[in-house]
Amino acid sequence: MAKVAFIGLGVMGYPMAGHLKVRGGHELTVYNRTAEKAQKWATAFGGRTAATPADAADGQDFVFSCVGNDDDLRSVTIGKDGAFETIKPGAVFIDNTTASAEVARELYAAAHAKNAHFIDAPVSGGQAGAENGVLTVMCGGDEDAFDRAKPVIAVYARMVGLMGPVGAGQLTKMINQICIAGLVQGLAEGIHFGKKAGLDIEKVIDVISKGAAGSWQMENRHKTMNAGKYDFGFAVDWMRKDLDIVLAEARRNGAKLPVTALVDQFYADIQALGGNRWDTSSLLARLEK
Repeated sequence: MAKVAFIGLGVMGYPMAGHLKVRGGHELTVYNRTAEKAQKWATAFGGRTAATPADAADGQDFVFSCVGNDDDLRSVTIGKDGAFETIKPGAVFIDNTTASAEVARELYAAAHAKNAHFIDAPVSGGQAGAENGVLTVMCGGDEDAFDRAKPVIAVYARMVGLMGPVGAGQLTKMINQICIAGLVQGLAEGIHFGKKAGLDIEKVIDVISKGAAGSWQMENRHKTMNAGKYDFGFAVDWMRKDLDIVLAEARRNGAKLPVTALVDQFYADIQALGGNRWDTSSLLARLEK
């Protein structure tokens, strides 16, 4: 059992922290910007609530965070009453936020100035993956810190990998989002084409999902897409935030991402339709409007 803090109890962090407490048996302290959410978690799972990130991190062996974006992450780490004010020497800070590689490197340096460790560890698998404890976790950081943290992270994951030095986890998550963007657009166009052609979409998917066109998106999203229902996964607003990070990094490293840039604009069209909180499969709605 380790002493663990978890900062950020949103739709992902709430169940992830729960797994650390129940499955992992760790001693948990939680912090959330909305204190009522932290108290709700503590009532459900046990553990201690903290008034600030600094209070949460004080004396902990491992400190996790899962917040919204780069600025939120800076706020809970190096901001006023941030976790790095009290993080103890030798502690490992594991950040599950999807953020930039740039902020990961910045916080790695800030943690090392405190004789602590920092691992960028964005996740894939969505809310269902968090609730079921089967996330994929892509890590960047020092190997010794990763080896210490891996058994703790594994409590809410089915795959945990060290991708390289700090920032490599975030870069890997960017590739994940690049691939998903193209897959979902292709699936949306395929279903749209099939419907226009008068085909039975269920029969079509039953066949082609067993071949080279098959994917997780096809298996898990085609039914709801065909029914015009878009409340079953990762929100468009979140995907646009992630793709903004991807495209900014591509401008820095010179990568050419024409399809990703185009799909990002298609998601802007979905937002204009009022679909900010629809899931990413709602690209089909744009074709059918």
